[in-house]
Amino acid sequence: MKSGKIEEIIFFFILIFFINLSALALDEISTVPLINLENLEPSYEDIDLDEKNESTNKTYEIKEKNKKKKISNQITVNILGLDKITAKTTEIKIKIGETRKFGLLQIKAIKCGKINSNNKVGEAAYIQVKDLSDNQDEKVFVFNGWTFSSSPSLRPIDHPVYDLWLVGCENV
Repeated sequence: MKSGKIEEIIFFFILIFFINLSALALDEISTVPLINLENLEPSYEDIDLDEKNESTNKTYEIKEKNKKKKISNQITVNILGLDKITAKTTEIKIKIGETRKFGLLQIKAIKCGKINSNNKVGEAAYIQVKDLSDNQDEKVFVFNGWTFSSSPSLRPIDHPVYDLWLVGCENV
């Protein structure tokens, strides 16, 4: 036999195979029963309308905490401190002229006020930060300058253990 004859015979058998296969597939699809969606029952439990109405008619009262706010005329600088070793943040509130400790840092707030820059309203604070970890009589400032709340990415305080960010000022 020639190679062309063999190819024709193989092609013929493959063609017959696919025709029979498609005929079987059509029989299977046509014999599947159809579902009548109009007569389909819900698969969840029925809820009594009386119970539903009772639950929607209940009113809940939310009690609010009555916090006594201290009203003072002193300006307070709010700073967020991060301890890089323990990954804990601490909110530090310092009145102008006061000194607070955060870990091994001593922070003193000098001035605080509102600023307008590049159409952003923010606050700026002049702070001095000393590192108390060295036992020296001359305590040099780690940072002595202005910090800005409108741009927290500008972190001028360069310390290996602590980071400080200005959150804002109160009573300005």
